Amino acid sequence: MIQKKFTLSVLTLTLLTAFNASAADEIALNSSESESLFAQKSVEDVYKVGTVYVTAEKMLKQSLGSSFVTSTDLNRTPVRSDVSELVRTMPGVNLTGNSASGQRGNNRQIDIRGMGPENTLIMIDGRPVKSRNSVRYSWRGERDTRGDSNWVPAEAIESIEVIRGASAARYGSGAMGGVVNIVTKKVSDEFHGWANAYGSYSEDREEGDSYRTGFGISGPLIEGKLGYRLYGSYNKTEADDPDLNKSTDVDYMIPGRGPGAAPRPARKHAAGREGVENTDIGARLAWQLTDEQSITFDTSWSRQSNIYTGDVQNNNSNNGSIPDQLADAGEETNRMTKTSLAVTHEGVWSWGNSRLDLSYDETSNERYPEGLMGGTEGQISSVDEFTESRLKSWRLAGEAEIPLTLLVEHTFTLGMEATRDTLDDPASLSISKSADTESEQDNLAFYIEDSFTVGSVTIVPTLRFDHNSDAGNNLSPGLSAFWDINENWHVKGGIARAYKAPNLYQRNPNYLLWSKGNGCGINCTGEGGCYLRGNEELDPETSVNKEIGIEYRKGDFGASLTYFRNDYKNKVIAGNIKMDEMMGQGKLSSKSAWVYQWDNARKAVVQGLEGNITIPLHNTLTWSTNFTYMDKFEDEDTHNPLSIIPEYTINSMLDWTPTDKWNVNLTFTQFGKQKPREFAEAKIDLGSGQFPLSKEKLDPYSITSLSAAYTFRRDTELRFGVYNVFDKQILRSPDPTSAHSYNQPGRSFYANLKFTY
Repeated sequence: MIQKKFTLSVLTLTLLTAFNASAADEIALNSSESESLFAQKSVEDVYKVGTVYVTAEKMLKQSLGSSFVTSTDLNRTPVRSDVSELVRTMPGVNLTGNSASGQRGNNRQIDIRGMGPENTLIMIDGRPVKSRNSVRYSWRGERDTRGDSNWVPAEAIESIEVIRGASAARYGSGAMGGVVNIVTKKVSDEFHGWANAYGSYSEDREEGDSYRTGFGISGPLIEGKLGYRLYGSYNKTEADDPDLNKSTDVDYMIPGRGPGAAPRPARKHAAGREGVENTDIGARLAWQLTDEQSITFDTSWSRQSNIYTGDVQNNNSNNGSIPDQLADAGEETNRMTKTSLAVTHEGVWSWGNSRLDLSYDETSNERYPEGLMGGTEGQISSVDEFTESRLKSWRLAGEAEIPLTLLVEHTFTLGMEATRDTLDDPASLSISKSADTESEQDNLAFYIEDSFTVGSVTIVPTLRFDHNSDAGNNLSPGLSAFWDINENWHVKGGIARAYKAPNLYQRNPNYLLWSKGNGCGINCTGEGGCYLRGNEELDPETSVNKEIGIEYRKGDFGASLTYFRNDYKNKVIAGNIKMDEMMGQGKLSSKSAWVYQWDNARKAVVQGLEGNITIPLHNTLTWSTNFTYMDKFEDEDTHNPLSIIPEYTINSMLDWTPTDKWNVNLTFTQFGKQKPREFAEAKIDLGSGQFPLSKEKLDPYSITSLSAAYTFRRDTELRFGVYNVFDKQILRSPDPTSAHSYNQPGRSFYANLKFTY
């Protein structure tokens, strides 16, 4: 079936790109409409001839729900390990887990507008990255992963686009919260290069240090025709000491087993942050066939591994058997290797522009075997050898930009996207010896967008149709409007329907988890515990995203305020309704055990405010501030929060450039109160287990950082700074139901030396 879909897709794009090709040389470059984010021109930019149309996508990126991290931002705020640290400073963005369980608390990922990391689509140069989908999905919705924001070294990034809410719906499944598009540096028309060395030293010697080094080169091979780009990077962040959080120990006692048995000590302190070791290599070849036709070839290879510090999934605590008996702290217990290949054709025709992109990603996820049952779920069970899951993703996408005059001038975009994902995970998809350990999912999408202006109002209607082999058909309409009241005041708003297909674990009936009882639903009475099984009948998650706001701009001064609301339906959760026992099917043999399936929750609501202000205090000094206020982000049935995030966040920065040689940067972030879940979802929450719900909140706190840079020559810069100047350190609680679910590192000192040529 997928072969037929790809054949149809290729035929459609072939017809689009072939139509009237002979008249392509009549199109001239309209540079006045080209507003680039990039300071450095490239082979792709310099030699391509074509009109730059104001498409729907370009307009949506001008919405109040869009933000940009520039190359200047990346240079003035060096990341310690992962660019998520910098993306987090954008409005509406936090770092958290995919639930309010507190599990894997130190593996926080990018969360946009409270919709959870699984609803944030990470892209690199416009191509979705799905490597985290190779990691097993837990009973509470977490994965043992850092996410997909660290596959490109920071120094190789030109900019990062953060697209939220209604504007993100055009990107299809997985973008209900938003999109983070990492744009890599382009091929330059002259020989250029860079090299850097970064080091971060933690004042608390029980917290891990970081080191990073890398290089990049770019230039022409055949002037005006063929150019290349190559980068390489290695970075290592050491693990925290396994006993970093020991001072948070509390004398928890578990009732003894059996009549008259004495209580026994509970597990003690939770582990600190795991370390990470990254190696990245990437290459690009840009070939300008003619003035109107270009082909770009991309390939990259990355390896990420952890540095173990004793963390486990259930109860987030170090129980003594880890690391002593299973794996030593400081050792590698999981590693992921990602290989990517892509080819892109861009053309200019008499009727408009076109782009066709074919890509292939393969992720090998190797780790020590982990438990699938009860308290050992996600816990290392053996160090004899690594198990492997393998995720393969194919993607064919294309679009055509077509200007037409229908009463007024329009720019239509016609597009399609065909994807196929396959997952082979023998360690998890093994309900019986004869079970098929592979899952696959196909998706075919077509979309049409328009951008036109009537008077002072620009209107952007969009419509996307998806056919998913698991979730069926989905229609995602959207409408955005931009009203220029005058040259300074602007009103912007939008509404769109977004969706997410169930993942490759949730729908697979061969994916089976088990609990003796404490992890089962509060209504479970089975003495044999309960099972949680994949459900082939799951509906896709959906959300109606709405936003409206006002913006004022005059010169370098700017301010905006935006209200957003997402009505979130059919969120996939661990079910709470007893199914048939399904006797005789592999492990499902206990007559007294209850069987649950993954299920769709009814409704959740996310709403809040975002705002920002930029004030030029002097021609050398700029002050910018943004804030996010989360008024509501909860499940309407249980009233539990969707994730553990601050009630509000304020990010403020003073940037001072007194001379051409010096730059000083002061940043301040205030995090509001963070609440844990308060309503029981499982038996353990009722107090029958080790940790009944504590309802312990995390009080507001702030982080201040300071850095300065000195440019020795035009090509050499040294930036040095202090992160967390006032040493605000937060230690993770051993109680997994507390909002103290992660470590906030204390003061550290860093330096970054960068050489460009």
